[in-house]
Amino acid sequence: MHHTHTKVVRSRKQQLRGTSPPWWAVQDLNLRPHACEACALTTELTARLNELYYGTQGPGDPGTRQAKSRRDCVRRETMEAMISEFEQLNQTIIACRKCPRLVRYRERVARVKKREFAAWEYWGKPLPGFGDPNAELLILGLAPAAHGGNRTGRMFTGDSSGQWLMRALYRAGFASQPTSERRDDGLQLRNAFITATVRCAPPDNKPTRREILNCSGYLRQELALLRRVRVVVTLGQIAFAAYLRIAQEHRVTMPRPRPRFKHGAVYRLHATSPIPSVVIASYHPSRQNTQTGRLTEAMLDRVFREARRLLRQDGTGG
Repeated sequence: MHHTHTKVVRSRKQQLRGTSPPWWAVQDLNLRPHACEACALTTELTARLNELYYGTQGPGDPGTRQAKSRRDCVRRETMEAMISEFEQLNQTIIACRKCPRLVRYRERVARVKKREFAAWEYWGKPLPGFGDPNAELLILGLAPAAHGGNRTGRMFTGDSSGQWLMRALYRAGFASQPTSERRDDGLQLRNAFITATVRCAPPDNKPTRREILNCSGYLRQELALLRRVRVVVTLGQIAFAAYLRIAQEHRVTMPRPRPRFKHGAVYRLHATSPIPSVVIASYHPSRQNTQTGRLTEAMLDRVFREARRLLRQDGTGG
């Protein structure tokens, strides 16, 4: 019986993956499906995963102990497959060289270095997102800092923005520690995933519109894999606008009046998977905002307390 079940699980996983490379693994963004096709693929993926999770009875019927055991086994297999897909996506992001200006800048910074970090071997490559693959909270930033993530190889790590963000996440219960110094510092995110609008450090922290569009495909792919995300915190106006643009590509109906960036504002979109419906706008914890008092720790704390409250509303998050 066990061997038969294993074969069925493997067969379903093979059907799920297909014989050709997953659409998000194609490095040339021009060869990937348009938003409508990606949405259809995501809908099919979600339906199949729900079938694997719940069988034909649906999530409300616990079924027999044997059926529960089978679902638990399939759930583990599904999680392993999702993590594998994340790893493939991460490798695609790390190898990206689509934006010549960003490639030149990130690599020059990695060679020249900052005197303070002269002993470091800089990462100097694009950065994938990181965190809990089962997260219900997504945090969307702008781009890696030249001597922060571009040096350490992890978003919001090794700079003041990362310290501000991690302290707030720790106080809200989304992070295991209040510091973020290096990739091997033991930090773990709890029910949260961090990603960025642009994956390379841009000169003067100002990516061009084309560079933002070049990276948008990676965010769409992460959203397709992060099936449990329900709340998105956007850090800064560029991240806020980028998320709404992707939502519109998935034919999401925008509220009236159209959402405008305002710190602490909460918007509910008429969205379905893979687009989370709740968006919270926040100032970015950049030095420009924190040193001038535009963003205080109390203001950032309120954003993540609100995110936790929203996740707890239906009794599943937090």
